[in-house]
Amino acid sequence: MTDKMISFEAALARLEEIAALLDRNEAPLKDALELCAEAAGLARLCREQLAAAEGKLELLRENSAGELSVEPLEGTL
Repeated sequence: MTDKMISFEAALARLEEIAALLDRNEAPLKDALELCAEAAGLARLCREQLAAAEGKLELLRENSAGELSVEPLEGTL
């Protein structure tokens, strides 16, 4: 389920499902390992999507003359 087309929200929801399943300790070892692998892929996808979104953030600034300009947002969230 680590398709690149999955939304951030869907990936995060699936990560929460996986965490709940693993917390209950009901999955056999083989299944738990597969869930961990899926979770790692989803986490990577979420990090990539967050990094891409962060790169699109811009800051609207007004100079002393009252003119507005758009600049990339510096730093990290």
